[in-house]
Parts: sequence; structure tokens; C-alpha cells
Amino acid sequence: MNDNDNDRDSLLAAAVALRTGGHREEARQRLLALGADFPDDAAVAYQTAWAHDVLGLEAEAVPFYERALTGAGLSEEDRRGALLGLGSTYRVLGQYEKAAETLRDGVRRFPEDGALRTFLAMALFNTGAHHEAMRLLLELLASGSTDPSVREYHEAIAYYAQDLRATV
Repeated sequence: MNDNDNDRDSLLAAAVALRTGGHREEARQRLLALGADFPDDAAVAYQTAWAHDVLGLEAEAVPFYERALTGAGLSEEDRRGALLGLGSTYRVLGQYEKAAETLRDGVRRFPEDGALRTFLAMALFNTGAHHEAMRLLLELLASGSTDPSVREYHEAIAYYAQDLRATV
């Protein structure tokens, strides 16, 4: 690791700490500057997207999410977060088909991630795929709820998740 890498790592960590500490605009400015120095760095692009997103600058976040996902070197956890962030951002922007496509990719890569499945269900609802949206949510509920009354009926909920029109 050279000094440039050390600088990048410390500057990135400082910017993330600013964002998580509530200094979102300052974090965004630092990440934009860092991105100018490291334009092909997927982790920097991801953190820059996130900084825009938390400020309500969804349209500005999109190219950074896209750059992060096409770049190399993104950790699996950050890739999961970038897929969720981009899919959710597309949905907020009314780009429902892109949202569903992105979130489907996320669910394929991370099938156990409940947040990805939940956001996919919301995007599917927006596209008019109500049955599939309900199926996803009911499967998630049946498999993951800790509510005792839901647990009592988890088999029935899982069954009906496959076909809400089923009567027997």
C-alpha cells in the first residue's frame, strides 16, 4: 500500500464519519473532492452516492451508484448496499421498472437479504405487479417474523404467499 492509498483510505473514513455523525453536506463535499482524485474508485463512488441520497439529492446520487456498481473493488456488503440504494433511488424518482430490475439483481445476488426483498416488493407494487409484491412480503413475514401469532400461522401464510387466490 502506498501513501496515496493511505491518504485515500483516511480521507474516505473521515468523510464517512462526517456523514454518520450528521455532517452530511460536509461529507458530500469531501467525497466529491475525493472522487475527483479517484474517479474509478467504486467505494468512493458508493459513499458519494450515499452522501447525496441522505441529503435528498436522489437524482444526483444515481450516477455515483451506477459507477460504484460497474467499478471494481466494491466489497460484497457495499455492493449489496449500492444495489439497495440505487433500486430505492430509482423508485423514489418514479423509474419503477429500473428499480425493480436493480432490486431483482440484488435479490438474486443476496437472496437472504430482507431489505432488498422488501424494497423489491415496493417497486413491484409501483409497476402493478401486486401479486408478486404481496408474495414477497408474505414470504418474508412467514419466514422472519418473531410475532407469536404470526409464527403460529407461518405455514398458512407461506402457503397463501404462493397463491393468494387459493381457497383450500
